Amino acid sequence: MNPYEALANAIVEQAVVDYKKALRYAYMHPYDEGYAADVKEVENFFSSPWYQLLTDLDSEFLMERIQKMVRLEVRV
Repeated sequence: MNPYEALANAIVEQAVVDYKKALRYAYMHPYDEGYAADVKEVENFFSSPWYQLLTDLDSEFLMERIQKMVRLEVRV
């Protein structure tokens, strides 16, 4: 893997970590709009041309899987 691929992977991996964290807080505090804004910000990244440039991973599939995983953790 070349350094640019490693960097692209690291950016996507950090977005996944950030999305999980934002979802956990949003599920635990559904009336706090700050957490919902954090979720939306990461979802916007996953839907952006920048994300598509970094990876071939299907962003919709990725977000659905992360949402399911976090719901199981939080028991929503």
